[in-house]
Amino acid sequence: MNFLKSEKQSMCIIRGVLISFLFTICMLTIFSILLVYTNLSEETIKPVIITITGISILIGSSIGTRKLHKNGLISGGIIGSSYILLLYLISSIIGSNFAINWLSVIMIIVGLIGGIFGGVVGVNAR
Repeated sequence: MNFLKSEKQSMCIIRGVLISFLFTICMLTIFSILLVYTNLSEETIKPVIITITGISILIGSSIGTRKLHKNGLISGGIIGSSYILLLYLISSIIGSNFAINWLSVIMIIVGLIGGIFGGVVGVNAR
């Protein structure tokens, strides 16, 4: 019985991370189109990426934890952490000048807070 709960939680976490990545891809595509076809400043890139990441994790963790009835805080935190970990693993594989800097720390904090908040919202949504 305990195994089924663990499997259900694992599937919710995987689904939450996938939803977060899909939402991020869609929103960053829209933002990149806006950058190309409007006169948006390139200085907006970092704040917009942080915002899109936070919102994506919030949405992904709230949808991912919706079928769970408890542990939204933990599950949401795991979704946010997994998202950021996968993002940095992919970045380190693709980019040759990958480094942890202040922006990385902000992304990690935003990911955790967005995941935790989304997990709580998802578990309590009825």
